[in-house]
Order: sequence, then C-alpha cells, then structure tokens
Amino acid sequence: MSGLLVATTNRGKVAEYRHLLEGLKVDLITLDEAGISQEADESFQTFEENARSKAMFYAGLSGLPTLADDSGLEVDALGGEPGVRSSRYAGDHATDSDRVNFLLEKLKGVPLEKRQARFKCVIAIASPGGDVKTVSGECEGIIDVEPRGNNGFGYDPIFYLPQYGRTIAELSPELKNEISHRGRAAHKAREVLAALLAGKS
Repeated sequence: MSGLLVATTNRGKVAEYRHLLEGLKVDLITLDEAGISQEADESFQTFEENARSKAMFYAGLSGLPTLADDSGLEVDALGGEPGVRSSRYAGDHATDSDRVNFLLEKLKGVPLEKRQARFKCVIAIASPGGDVKTVSGECEGIIDVEPRGNNGFGYDPIFYLPQYGRTIAELSPELKNEISHRGRAAHKAREVLAALLAGKS
C-alpha cells in the first residue's frame, strides 16, 4: 500500500488524521492532491452508510486504498438532530459559525441539564477491489450556551465536557485526539490499516 487516500476536503479533518495516523508507514493523500473533484453520494440515513459510500466511491475512482468518515452531532433535546445532516444543518453553504449559532438558537431556553449530546464518527476503509471495513467512536458531552475555545472546528466550541470543565475547542490537540469521537474511531482504524500494510487483509 503506497498511499492512503483520505476522502475529505475538510482541512481540519486532514490535519487531525495526519496526527492520528502518525507512525504508520503510509503516505496520506488528499482529494485535492489526487486531483479528484467528484462528490460521493452522502444522502444515506446513517453515518456508516455514508462512510461506506464515500470510501468505496473514492477507492474505485482513485485506485487507492481509501479512508472516509462520516461524523456528526446528536442532540437529545432535538430528537437526535442534526445527526447525518450536521455539516448541512444551517444550509449547504453555512460556515462553522453559522452552524453553531443555528444550533444554539434551536436550543434557546433549554436548560443546561437537558442539553446532553454526543459526537459520533464512523470510519470506513475501502480497497480498490471493493472490500470495506468500518470502525466507530463516540464522545459524550453537553451543548454549552455559548462558544468557547479556538482549538477545534465545527461544533467543537459549544461541545462541553463536564469531566474536563472545558469545551472540546479548549482542549489541547493531543487530548482532543485521545478522547474525541474521531480519535477513538481512528485508534481502531490504525489496527485495520496496520493489517493492510502487513498484507493480512
């Protein structure tokens, strides 16, 4: 396996994966670096279906083993929203700030003790031949009443972790990568990739 395509255009995610997969003897290649502009179908109802769809689509397109994830935020008080629509919750062209403000407006008047939420991440790793393996990770927290911190992206500034007394965006990158939904999923993905590198799968 000479290279691993990381199927995202999100620079924050790419940076995290470079750190999370550090030490594996494989070159990470982005969609931009591979010259790929086509978009995979992400219209499914679950994180796993979307992750598998992306991984298989880009592996077939590039001829490279491909890592793709689908992740998002589920808020209990909103019946699990935004879920798979997390990145599009405030509109297709919304910024991170737009999404945060939109979610906070939805939760206006909801007391802190009823703002339980979780980040979920499913990572799919597909071979060009069509084999796919998936792993997942979760991180439980509470939606804060206002954004705090500059060390994250997406909904990180309002995702409060009571055990640390901080939002995810206030954590160091090292701690975030250890406890986040993506960090937990990536830890499992390392094992899958290590097996691929060793020719065991």
